[in-house]
Amino acid sequence: MLQQFDPRNKDIKVWVGDGLVHRDHAKVSVFDSSVQGGDAVWEGMRVYKHGVYCLDRHLDRLEDSAIAMAFEGVPSRDFIRKAIQATLEANGMTDHTHIRLTLTRGEKITSGMDPRLNQKGCTLIVLAEWKPPVYDNDKGIRIITSAIRRNSPMHLDSKIHHNNLINNILAKIQANQAGVDSALMLDNLGFIAEMNGTNIFMVKNGKLLTPTADACLHGITRGLVLELARENGMPVEERNLSLTELYSADEAFGTGSMGELTPITEVDGRSLVNRSGTQITQELVKLFEGTHGKWSTPIDKL
Repeated sequence: MLQQFDPRNKDIKVWVGDGLVHRDHAKVSVFDSSVQGGDAVWEGMRVYKHGVYCLDRHLDRLEDSAIAMAFEGVPSRDFIRKAIQATLEANGMTDHTHIRLTLTRGEKITSGMDPRLNQKGCTLIVLAEWKPPVYDNDKGIRIITSAIRRNSPMHLDSKIHHNNLINNILAKIQANQAGVDSALMLDNLGFIAEMNGTNIFMVKNGKLLTPTADACLHGITRGLVLELARENGMPVEERNLSLTELYSADEAFGTGSMGELTPITEVDGRSLVNRSGTQITQELVKLFEGTHGKWSTPIDKL
């Protein structure tokens, strides 16, 4: 399910630093920290007809990640919101849009690892594209277990939504080579963490299960699904989960801003068999779609 180029994105405007430029001129310096060491944090957000979905939750996480990374010269939240608004308005985007919001540590005075070389403040990038969810949610996806482990807090805390995604990319390469859609990543103890680009849920005997957010990103969509399930009386449990449990799950699905809620149909060549006949995935998809108006910030209110 390789993403395709949308011709509408040919002449989009991208916010870089302090203003908008054509995509062909949307560049950062070779001295920028994102180039020097993947030293940046980011958020992926969707725009529905009601506005930018869960904007404040994403900006909270962006700020938390920037604080954890000791960024200096972070733009104000109002500045970021106005940059998002200007980008969407310049491109005429009001729906079916994905925003990749990136904040780098900024430009260095000379190449090197030391953050004290960053003396110009952060670089803000707002890249908005016409882009549907990455997966065909009617068809579902096939996944394999990757040999690449997800970072734990012992190594690089996954609570920081950073740009250094090499381990995820290596896992995705394994999925590509196996001819499937995504890679399942385990933690350092062999428990399920998440997929290379999304969080994971499973259903067994009517109960919704998901890994504790130790070695996985505390995803915005993941959190919303947990809230929706509990609000609607669904049994929910966050705990360590093994591959054995996933193989015998009745249902499984991934969650993320790029894919929304995506059913998983096959794990390591094994088709998931819904022995209990539950339809919890589809129930949650409908509940999720019903929140677009409630949890979206209108573009003119940014």
